[in-house]
Amino acid sequence: MAKRILLKLSGEAMAGDKKTGFDEPTVKRVAMQVKKLTDGGTEVGIVIGGGNFWRGRSSESIDRTKADQIGMLATVMNCIYVSEIFRTEGMMTSILTPFEVGSMTKLFSKDRANKYFSKGQVVFFAGGTGHPYFSTDTGVVLRAIEVEADVILLAKAIDGVYDSDPKSNPDAKKYDELSIEEIVEKKLQVIDLTASMMALENKVPMIVFGLDEKDSIIRAANDEKIGTRITV
Repeated sequence: MAKRILLKLSGEAMAGDKKTGFDEPTVKRVAMQVKKLTDGGTEVGIVIGGGNFWRGRSSESIDRTKADQIGMLATVMNCIYVSEIFRTEGMMTSILTPFEVGSMTKLFSKDRANKYFSKGQVVFFAGGTGHPYFSTDTGVVLRAIEVEADVILLAKAIDGVYDSDPKSNPDAKKYDELSIEEIVEKKLQVIDLTASMMALENKVPMIVFGLDEKDSIIRAANDEKIGTRITV
Protein backbone atom coordinates (compact mmCIF):
# COMPACT_ATOMS: atom_id res chain seq x y z
CA MET A 1 0.00 0.00 0.00
CA ALA A 2 1.20 3.51 -0.83
CA LYS A 3 2.12 5.67 2.16
CA ARG A 4 0.91 8.90 0.56
CA ILE A 5 -1.52 9.13 -2.34
CA LEU A 6 -2.92 12.01 -4.33
CA LEU A 7 -6.49 11.34 -5.41
CA LYS A 8 -7.93 13.24 -8.38
CA LEU A 9 -11.72 13.29 -8.50
CA SER A 10 -13.45 14.55 -11.61
CA GLY A 11 -16.13 17.16 -10.99
CA GLU A 12 -18.48 15.26 -13.30
CA ALA A 13 -18.06 12.09 -11.24
CA MET A 14 -18.94 14.04 -8.09
CA ALA A 15 -22.17 15.18 -9.75
CA GLY A 16 -23.34 11.60 -10.36
CA ASP A 17 -26.21 11.15 -12.79
CA LYS A 18 -27.22 14.79 -12.42
CA LYS A 19 -24.10 15.83 -14.38
CA THR A 20 -23.99 19.15 -12.52
CA GLY A 21 -23.64 20.27 -8.91
CA PHE A 22 -23.14 17.59 -6.26
CA ASP A 23 -24.53 14.13 -5.65
CA GLU A 24 -24.21 13.69 -1.90
CA PRO A 25 -24.49 9.87 -1.83
CA THR A 26 -21.58 9.69 -4.29
CA VAL A 27 -19.48 12.04 -2.15
CA LYS A 28 -20.32 10.06 1.00
CA ARG A 29 -19.19 6.83 -0.68
CA VAL A 30 -15.88 8.50 -1.50
CA ALA A 31 -15.59 9.80 2.06
CA MET A 32 -16.14 6.36 3.61
CA GLN A 33 -13.42 4.85 1.39
CA VAL A 34 -10.94 7.61 2.18
CA LYS A 35 -11.64 7.22 5.91
CA LYS A 36 -10.74 3.53 5.72
CA LEU A 37 -7.45 4.50 4.08
CA THR A 38 -6.60 7.21 6.60
CA ASP A 39 -7.58 4.95 9.51
CA GLY A 40 -5.06 2.47 8.10
CA GLY A 41 -2.30 5.08 8.08
CA THR A 42 -2.39 6.22 4.44
CA GLU A 43 -1.95 9.95 3.90
CA VAL A 44 -4.46 11.28 1.36
CA GLY A 45 -4.34 14.47 -0.67
CA ILE A 46 -7.22 15.33 -2.97
CA VAL A 47 -7.65 17.45 -6.10
CA ILE A 48 -11.12 17.91 -7.57
CA GLY A 49 -11.89 19.14 -11.06
CA GLY A 50 -14.50 21.83 -11.68
CA GLY A 51 -16.38 20.25 -14.57
CA ASN A 52 -19.61 19.88 -12.61
CA PHE A 53 -19.83 23.68 -12.63
CA TRP A 54 -17.64 24.96 -15.43
CA ARG A 55 -15.78 23.52 -18.38
CA GLY A 56 -12.68 25.35 -19.60
CA ARG A 57 -14.32 26.79 -22.68
CA SER A 58 -17.93 26.94 -21.44
CA SER A 59 -18.30 30.30 -23.18
CA GLU A 60 -16.43 31.47 -26.27
CA SER A 61 -17.35 35.05 -25.33
CA ILE A 62 -15.14 35.09 -22.26
CA ASP A 63 -11.42 35.76 -22.30
CA ARG A 64 -9.42 32.56 -21.72
CA THR A 65 -7.77 33.92 -18.58
CA LYS A 66 -11.12 34.82 -17.04
CA ALA A 67 -12.63 31.48 -18.06
CA ASP A 68 -9.77 29.65 -16.37
CA GLN A 69 -10.19 31.77 -13.24
CA ILE A 70 -13.84 30.75 -13.05
CA GLY A 71 -12.70 27.13 -13.32
CA MET A 72 -10.25 27.62 -10.44
CA LEU A 73 -13.03 28.98 -8.26
CA ALA A 74 -15.22 26.01 -9.21
CA THR A 75 -12.55 23.69 -7.81
CA VAL A 76 -12.48 25.72 -4.58
CA MET A 77 -16.26 25.33 -4.19
CA ASN A 78 -15.94 21.60 -4.80
CA CYS A 79 -13.22 21.20 -2.19
CA ILE A 80 -15.13 23.19 0.43
CA TYR A 81 -18.22 21.04 -0.08
CA VAL A 82 -16.46 17.69 -0.23
CA SER A 83 -14.22 18.49 2.76
CA GLU A 84 -17.32 19.23 4.84
CA ILE A 85 -18.86 15.89 3.89
CA PHE A 86 -15.57 14.28 4.92
CA ARG A 87 -15.82 16.01 8.29
CA THR A 88 -19.30 14.56 8.86
CA GLU A 89 -17.70 11.14 8.36
CA GLY A 90 -15.21 11.82 11.15
CA MET A 91 -12.14 13.08 9.29
CA MET A 92 -10.06 16.19 9.83
CA THR A 93 -9.51 18.21 6.66
CA SER A 94 -7.70 21.29 5.39
CA ILE A 95 -7.95 23.13 2.08
CA LEU A 96 -4.88 24.71 0.49
CA THR A 97 -4.98 27.11 -2.44
CA PRO A 98 -2.26 28.92 -4.42
CA PHE A 99 -4.08 32.26 -3.89
CA GLU A 100 -5.94 33.96 -1.02
CA VAL A 101 -9.59 32.93 -0.54
CA GLY A 102 -10.31 34.93 2.59
CA SER A 103 -10.55 32.73 5.67
CA MET A 104 -11.98 29.78 3.72
CA THR A 105 -8.62 28.24 2.77
CA LYS A 106 -4.93 28.48 3.60
CA LEU A 107 -2.16 29.35 1.18
CA PHE A 108 -0.36 26.30 -0.17
CA SER A 109 3.16 25.47 0.87
CA LYS A 110 4.88 22.11 1.02
CA ASP A 111 5.69 22.60 4.69
CA ARG A 112 2.08 23.40 5.54
CA ALA A 113 0.81 20.39 3.58
CA ASN A 114 3.29 18.09 5.33
CA LYS A 115 2.26 19.48 8.72
CA TYR A 116 -1.39 18.68 7.99
CA PHE A 117 -0.51 15.21 6.71
CA SER A 118 1.47 14.53 9.89
CA LYS A 119 -1.66 15.36 11.91
CA GLY A 120 -3.68 12.78 10.00
CA GLN A 121 -5.66 15.32 8.01
CA VAL A 122 -6.98 14.84 4.49
CA VAL A 123 -5.49 17.72 2.51
CA PHE A 124 -7.48 19.25 -0.35
CA PHE A 125 -5.50 21.11 -3.01
CA ALA A 126 -7.92 23.56 -4.63
CA GLY A 127 -7.49 26.32 -7.20
CA GLY A 128 -5.27 24.40 -9.61
CA THR A 129 -1.86 25.96 -10.13
CA GLY A 130 -3.29 29.44 -9.59
CA HIS A 131 -2.52 30.39 -13.19
CA PRO A 132 -4.55 30.31 -16.41
CA TYR A 133 -3.70 27.92 -19.26
CA PHE A 134 -2.98 25.08 -16.82
CA SER A 135 -5.53 22.34 -16.21
CA THR A 136 -6.30 20.50 -12.99
CA ASP A 137 -4.35 17.62 -14.59
CA THR A 138 -1.24 19.75 -14.38
CA GLY A 139 -2.26 20.88 -10.90
CA VAL A 140 -2.56 17.35 -9.56
CA VAL A 141 0.80 16.25 -10.99
CA LEU A 142 2.48 19.40 -9.68
CA ARG A 143 1.12 18.86 -6.16
CA ALA A 144 2.01 15.16 -6.28
CA ILE A 145 5.59 16.05 -7.12
CA GLU A 146 5.79 18.78 -4.48
CA VAL A 147 4.43 16.65 -1.62
CA GLU A 148 6.25 13.52 -2.87
CA ALA A 149 3.16 11.35 -3.28
CA ASP A 150 3.81 7.70 -4.12
CA VAL A 151 1.07 7.51 -6.74
CA ILE A 152 -1.71 9.54 -8.34
CA LEU A 153 -5.14 7.92 -8.39
CA LEU A 154 -7.37 9.28 -11.16
CA ALA A 155 -10.99 8.48 -10.32
CA LYS A 156 -13.14 9.06 -13.37
CA ALA A 157 -16.61 8.39 -14.74
CA ILE A 158 -15.03 5.73 -17.00
CA ASP A 159 -13.31 2.57 -15.74
CA GLY A 160 -9.89 3.00 -17.34
CA VAL A 161 -8.06 4.07 -20.48
CA TYR A 162 -9.39 2.97 -23.87
CA ASP A 163 -7.99 3.25 -27.39
CA SER A 164 -11.14 5.17 -28.39
CA ASP A 165 -14.29 6.47 -26.76
CA PRO A 166 -16.23 3.43 -25.46
CA LYS A 167 -19.44 5.48 -25.44
CA SER A 168 -19.35 5.85 -29.21
CA ASN A 169 -17.32 2.74 -30.08
CA PRO A 170 -18.57 -0.55 -28.55
CA ASP A 171 -15.38 -2.23 -29.79
CA ALA A 172 -13.08 0.14 -27.94
CA LYS A 173 -10.16 -1.67 -26.30
CA LYS A 174 -9.33 -1.09 -22.66
CA TYR A 175 -5.69 -1.03 -21.61
CA ASP A 176 -4.58 -2.77 -18.42
CA GLU A 177 -1.22 -1.00 -18.44
CA LEU A 178 0.37 1.82 -20.42
CA SER A 179 3.47 3.95 -20.17
CA ILE A 180 3.34 7.73 -20.18
CA GLU A 181 5.22 7.66 -23.48
CA GLU A 182 2.49 5.52 -25.06
CA ILE A 183 -0.21 7.89 -23.84
CA VAL A 184 1.58 10.80 -25.52
CA GLU A 185 2.33 8.85 -28.73
CA LYS A 186 -1.21 7.49 -29.06
CA LYS A 187 -2.76 10.87 -28.11
CA LEU A 188 -5.08 9.15 -25.66
CA GLN A 189 -5.84 12.36 -23.75
CA VAL A 190 -5.88 10.73 -20.34
CA ILE A 191 -4.19 13.81 -18.95
CA ASP A 192 -2.92 16.82 -20.86
CA LEU A 193 0.53 16.96 -22.43
CA THR A 194 2.05 19.27 -19.82
CA ALA A 195 0.93 16.98 -17.00
CA SER A 196 2.14 13.91 -18.89
CA MET A 197 5.63 15.31 -19.37
CA MET A 198 5.88 16.41 -15.74
CA ALA A 199 4.84 12.93 -14.55
CA LEU A 200 7.36 11.33 -16.90
CA GLU A 201 10.24 13.57 -15.87
CA ASN A 202 9.54 13.11 -12.16
CA LYS A 203 8.56 9.42 -12.40
CA VAL A 204 5.10 9.70 -10.86
CA PRO A 205 2.98 6.59 -11.59
CA MET A 206 -0.81 6.77 -11.95
CA ILE A 207 -3.84 4.52 -11.86
CA VAL A 208 -6.95 5.44 -13.85
CA PHE A 209 -10.16 3.77 -12.68
CA GLY A 210 -13.91 4.16 -12.44
CA LEU A 211 -15.18 5.94 -9.35
CA ASP A 212 -18.47 4.01 -9.43
CA GLU A 213 -16.83 0.60 -9.04
CA LYS A 214 -17.19 -0.88 -5.55
CA ASP A 215 -14.38 0.18 -3.20
CA SER A 216 -12.44 1.40 -6.24
CA ILE A 217 -10.38 3.98 -4.35
CA ILE A 218 -9.35 1.47 -1.68
CA ARG A 219 -8.51 -1.15 -4.29
CA ALA A 220 -6.41 1.29 -6.31
CA ALA A 221 -4.58 2.52 -3.19
CA ASN A 222 -3.88 -1.12 -2.25
CA ASP A 223 -2.39 -1.74 -5.70
CA GLU A 224 -5.08 -4.27 -6.63
CA LYS A 225 -5.85 -4.97 -10.29
CA ILE A 226 -8.27 -2.23 -11.30
CA GLY A 227 -8.58 0.23 -14.17
CA THR A 228 -5.43 1.10 -16.11
CA ARG A 229 -1.98 1.43 -14.59
CA ILE A 230 0.20 4.17 -16.09
CA THR A 231 3.89 3.45 -15.65
CA VAL A 232 6.87 5.77 -15.82
